[in-house]
Amino acid sequence: RITRLGRAKGHVTPADMLADYYGNSNTLRLLIAFAGFMYAVPYVIIQIRAGGHLAAQLFPEIAPVVLLGATFDVFDIGASVLAIVMTTYVLIGGMRSVALADCVQGSLLLLGMLISGMAVIFALGGVGGYFNAIANLPREALSLPGASGRYTPWLLMTICTFAALSSIIQPAQWMRFYAARSTRVLKQSALLFSLLLPFCFLFGVMLVGLGARALYPPTVAGGEVIPHAAVGSHDQALVAVLREYGPQLFGTAGAAVVSLILMAILAASMSTADSNLHALSAVVTRDVYSRFLRPNAGQAERAWFGRAVIVGAAILSLWLVRVGERNEDFAPLKMIVEMLYVAMAFSCQVLPITIDMLFLRKGTRAGAVCGMFAGLFTVMFFTPAPSLLLGNHLPAAFGESVGALKQLFDIGFIVFVANASIFALVSALTKPLDPEKVEEAAAIMRGAETAQTDTAAPMEN
Repeated sequence: RITRLGRAKGHVTPADMLADYYGNSNTLRLLIAFAGFMYAVPYVIIQIRAGGHLAAQLFPEIAPVVLLGATFDVFDIGASVLAIVMTTYVLIGGMRSVALADCVQGSLLLLGMLISGMAVIFALGGVGGYFNAIANLPREALSLPGASGRYTPWLLMTICTFAALSSIIQPAQWMRFYAARSTRVLKQSALLFSLLLPFCFLFGVMLVGLGARALYPPTVAGGEVIPHAAVGSHDQALVAVLREYGPQLFGTAGAAVVSLILMAILAASMSTADSNLHALSAVVTRDVYSRFLRPNAGQAERAWFGRAVIVGAAILSLWLVRVGERNEDFAPLKMIVEMLYVAMAFSCQVLPITIDMLFLRKGTRAGAVCGMFAGLFTVMFFTPAPSLLLGNHLPAAFGESVGALKQLFDIGFIVFVANASIFALVSALTKPLDPEKVEEAAAIMRGAETAQTDTAAPMEN
């Protein structure tokens, strides 16, 4: 439905479609753009940082390099190379280059998942040895709420549901719906995704997670799970398994295969960062610059501004990562790292109005704006913002209440409820949208699929 309506109206960003549907509201456009910005920025920075850490794992023997009086170690070099390569192909090819690169990187990643699962089974002595090791894990490693006591059924269920929904409608993914060649291609992609990815998760990621738990048992103290010394941190378990058992599994080709899998991990970082960097540029250019700052700007000016946003965001991200790596207390990076845990919640803010536009069509312009305000205001309670603004004046009861809610439910679910409740209440009390415009949008979304396919046929040929 998003594809059909976006094609018919010439939309580029999520805010284009939603603001247009809800009475061409500039306020709503800015709120949606802000939510998209807050989703994309942490992902770009964290993935560039991941590239640096992976380089340090791959090439620990590389000596620091001095350039223009500044010293760059292997972490800096890895993060810089990832950012430069990614920025270059996004600048040159735009959406098409991002999509093509992600196809290659995604294929590497899926292959890496499956090979990693094989490596863990080998490390535990084959299939029988693997299941014996898993069966002997402590009870808390195989049941909710887990060793840390955090993952209650309600928390896990809301994470799975709302993380998935927010990922579907985050800016980079939404823009791909517009770019789909036809609705037929979109359906084929969705079917392939639903069949292939769970298979790779079950026989790759899950095998590695449980196997690494048996190979490198952590220490549990006071509800905190402390990683095994050979692993260093929880997210390095895969690297530890590959480093120790990968060469033995694949014999003479072991080093090459392990390098390929580590490249797959790097590919995962790039395929996340490039999509969000491109989406970030589109949101800032289309929803802010072209709409409010330079409404009369030509296509060439908008294109160059978008490129400048990409370069500027990449440089700023690199600087934050480099400084933060040398100073663990560097406040901006610490805040962004913490923001990563609520990034999905920002994306969830678009969910109520999206569901209404696509299926219900009962909401109003005032309801959409008030719902977004309520949701974004609620999200801020779960970010470092209250502590930064109020400091010691923040009531202890506030922190306890927020902590209790986070233990019960996913943040995306909490803010979705806040947003949807206000949206529904205000919509029931305010002027409805123009019925003719609503029906026009509904007709396009229901529209004959053959027309869409015929329109796309010349492109396919």
